[in-house]
Amino acid sequence: MVIPALIERKRDGGALEPGEWRALVDAYVAGAVPDYQMSALLMAVYFRGLEPAELEALTDAMLESGDRLPLDALTGPIVDKHSTGGVGDKTSLLLAPMVAACGVYVPMMSGRGLGHTGGTLDKLEAIPGFRTSLTLREAAAQVERVGCALIGQTPEIAPADKRIYALRDVTATVESIPLIAASIMSKKLAEGLGALVLDVKTGSGAFMTRLEDSLTLAETMIALGEARGCRTVALLTAMDRPLGRACGNAIEVEESIEGLRGNGPPDLMELTLALGAEMLLAAGAAADLAAARQALQRVIASGEALARFAAIVEAQGGNPAIVDDPSILPQAPVQQVWRAPASGVVSRIEPRRIGRAIIGLGGGRQAVTDEIDPAVGFMITARPGDRVERGEPLATIYARTDASAERAATALLDAVLIGDSADVLPLMSHRLTASGVEVR
Repeated sequence: MVIPALIERKRDGGALEPGEWRALVDAYVAGAVPDYQMSALLMAVYFRGLEPAELEALTDAMLESGDRLPLDALTGPIVDKHSTGGVGDKTSLLLAPMVAACGVYVPMMSGRGLGHTGGTLDKLEAIPGFRTSLTLREAAAQVERVGCALIGQTPEIAPADKRIYALRDVTATVESIPLIAASIMSKKLAEGLGALVLDVKTGSGAFMTRLEDSLTLAETMIALGEARGCRTVALLTAMDRPLGRACGNAIEVEESIEGLRGNGPPDLMELTLALGAEMLLAAGAAADLAAARQALQRVIASGEALARFAAIVEAQGGNPAIVDDPSILPQAPVQQVWRAPASGVVSRIEPRRIGRAIIGLGGGRQAVTDEIDPAVGFMITARPGDRVERGEPLATIYARTDASAERAATALLDAVLIGDSADVLPLMSHRLTASGVEVR
């Protein structure tokens, strides 16, 4: 196998044979293919795409490069949810305990921040002591005991994807439909799921900014899942503004706790309930979406969802006291109110710029080895469509230093646009299953 020849073929629009993908992935995991050659191939895929047979082969090769979560002993339904990434998207922190409290097993495997988007693992690790790096055996035992585990990709699960994922983050090859689909599905299928719900973001802050690309990505992942015996459903949701108010790891954990009390921002709660209802329905744990939604609302009202979150935190080495005292979470020493620079209507809150500003504060990564400051971020209380007056508080900046807070304030001037009107995407626009597409 001559790697430069494979790169050249893909660069020029050709296809690699399934056996070549398998050999290439195996060689990369074994260290026989250097990162620079894999990066070159990823860039070629970014520009040229993958044929259907190539996508199938790459997904299976990454899936089979490692082990699977040993959940054979479980007798109930097993379901997970995955988001393609956004700013302020903390639905996983609410969904896992809510759905588990409804009697469904949730082995939720998540990722770190990718590009300008936040990562569920980074949010969880803002909780003092919380371990996301469980072994497969530890994760399986916790799912059986607690009903849920919130974990990162272990060394045993799709190790090829783990390495490729890190490369994509720092080589500008994130926004590729086949690479996103293969990455997500190789990990999710390794969980032994019976059902999977996908939150496919669309809009200016999503990796897929165009609706047609988001639809294609959703359809691609549904086909991969269904062909491998996993019922797969997708919702297309808006990422042309941040989700909720909190944008930053520790403050998103705090907002999630409020959501589990039933007090989260309306958009966050509506999306969480919609995704959770799809999870219960796909898992066969509810007769219809209305009944599933009622079940989720019951576990919030009863306190079971919040208690399950505390149990998950404790099981994974974190301090469950954060549920009652969020001040235990990392606190930014500088908190600066940001005020409206003019009167008018908040026309846009650009999530991509917000995400990059969080990275500038130290709350995200510019290189794979970067450490994250969990305390920094933004609490943005304004929403597109709000009428505001000059000088009115619109956000709070959480920063490590006065200088970084000032830089963040300048970034907000570019991210929060005030004009005469607002035009935003619907929170949820489409529902996709193997049967087709429904416009909501």
